[in-house]
Amino acid sequence: MNFSKSNDSNLNQDGPNKGERFSQAGFILAAIGSSVGLGNMWKFPYITGENGGAAFFLLFIVCLLLIGLPVLLAELAIGRSGRGSAATAFIKAGGQKGWLAAGLLQVLTPFIILSFYVIIAGWTLQYAVTSFSGTLYNNPDYAGQFGDFVGGYMPIVWQLISVLVKGWIVAKGVSNGIEKFNKVLIPAMLVLLIILMVRAVTLPGAGAGVSFFLNPDFSQLTTESALVALGHAFFSLSLGMGILVTYGSYVDKNQSLGAATIAVGAGDLIYAFIAGLIIFPTTFSFGIAPDQGPSLIFIALPAAFSAMPLGFVFGGLFFVLLAIAALTSAVSLLEVPVKYFMERLSWSRSRAVWTISLAVFIVGLPSVLSLGLFPEWTIGSKSVFDWMDFVASNILLPIGGLLVTIFAGYFWKKAAEASGLRAGWFRVWLFMLRYVAPILVLLVLLHTSGIIHF
Repeated sequence: MNFSKSNDSNLNQDGPNKGERFSQAGFILAAIGSSVGLGNMWKFPYITGENGGAAFFLLFIVCLLLIGLPVLLAELAIGRSGRGSAATAFIKAGGQKGWLAAGLLQVLTPFIILSFYVIIAGWTLQYAVTSFSGTLYNNPDYAGQFGDFVGGYMPIVWQLISVLVKGWIVAKGVSNGIEKFNKVLIPAMLVLLIILMVRAVTLPGAGAGVSFFLNPDFSQLTTESALVALGHAFFSLSLGMGILVTYGSYVDKNQSLGAATIAVGAGDLIYAFIAGLIIFPTTFSFGIAPDQGPSLIFIALPAAFSAMPLGFVFGGLFFVLLAIAALTSAVSLLEVPVKYFMERLSWSRSRAVWTISLAVFIVGLPSVLSLGLFPEWTIGSKSVFDWMDFVASNILLPIGGLLVTIFAGYFWKKAAEASGLRAGWFRVWLFMLRYVAPILVLLVLLHTSGIIHF
């Protein structure tokens, strides 16, 4: 299926990052890496478990097509047309100066997300080490272990390690750092997924988990389920946070954005699908409820690994998989403000990376401390960590995505040329951006912010 026509050469003008470009395969792997994060490996399984399994998965696929892919293509096209940072791409692509505010929002949002995302990345590194060493399984009180861990100083150490690792990768540049990193780790992640999937589906009683995930029962779906599926389709592709606008600026002029959009969406879906075939057979095999929320990963699953042969190996591989997923997304999040400060202040890449990384670590300290050493650091009923997550994920992200749909659908005169779509596909895409995606993103915003619920 041919989505694209050839792009005009004026879409490849050099911006502030002259010479920094992804190869065609490198771009797709980097974009998949940005979307395949903890959302696929952690959030997707438990929200699927909470909303009925297979029927929810099918609903998620529909939402991915309706809301995810049109916005994804819009962000890539804006980035490639503007060849600027997320803050200036809207203007450089042909928008009015007022759109600078929308761009700045897409620089602020990933910074806030990164400040608490590296904390969870640190948890996955800690659990990978303790699983391989076997110490994770010495004490069967996994809830107590997790509480003791987050209540101490070690989360800060692991937070710092995750900050340093992703900073080192981004400091090496687009092609020599981000692309090479994803070319190695995305295939490695797929290998780990397949190994763990084979182990999971061959466990005694795993068939019930496979059936739960693959045999739909549409009676389990509710209006709330539809809103959750919409939200996850949006969030799982890293939309509304400037990543794909930034990555789009590094895309070669000859790359088909339509085909790349399909490839990234398919990659995100495949990883989520295999994750489901790991989580649900494992939980059903060991009598673990699949709807336990975030505690499923760090409390329930270690209990399952401890009971299976060579569980310390499979548990270690699972947490290594989570760590890779977290780091690929963290690298993408960091690149957004790095490119902005390189453009705005003419900083070198190294200076931008390490200045922002230090800021990320400092801003994240209240979040990590509020979970353990200073639990009294709350506002209302939420910890600092929960507030940072709530504001960025539930308010800023959907607002950013909504602004993208409005800009591309109504104000962007160069949309047809920049998208590279043939006339028929362009009309479909524009219809989705004007009349479908904005309504659905607005529903996501109203739902995740708590204004509407069912």
